Amino acid sequence: MPIHVEIVTQEGKLFEEREADMVIVPATEGVMGVLPHHAPVLTTMGFGELLVKKGNAQESFVIYGGIVEVRPGRVTVLADTAESTATVDILKAEEARTRAQDLMRSGPPHEKEYSIAQDLRRAEIAINVARKQRNRGGIQIRTVADDSGN
Repeated sequence: MPIHVEIVTQEGKLFEEREADMVIVPATEGVMGVLPHHAPVLTTMGFGELLVKKGNAQESFVIYGGIVEVRPGRVTVLADTAESTATVDILKAEEARTRAQDLMRSGPPHEKEYSIAQDLRRAEIAINVARKQRNRGGIQIRTVADDSGN
């Protein structure tokens, strides 16, 4: 029995695969693997990589919080923010990391520290996940934007 996977952000549906074999989720309590016939679960997600596997293909996403609902044969991800690692611009993420590091070193006003720290964390996670995915290589499944119907 395959798993129907949907990843949705505030901007809309980011990804859908109707016949995934496995989903690996960055839950706040730790990384959670979901296989067919998984028990129902509703949990929060932290920042990290979400991986959808189908045969020898996989699709990788950088997730920045949200919730995931697991039901029989279905995984629904409601991400605060997410992006496919295929679209992560590592150079821009490195620039954002450098800016955030410089701001933290300069001693920002107390009310801005949390926001800058979150920007730094997002940039570092995007860089790490994108590099890891590119080093893995392999075949991507597809994203919603694909018109190929694969």
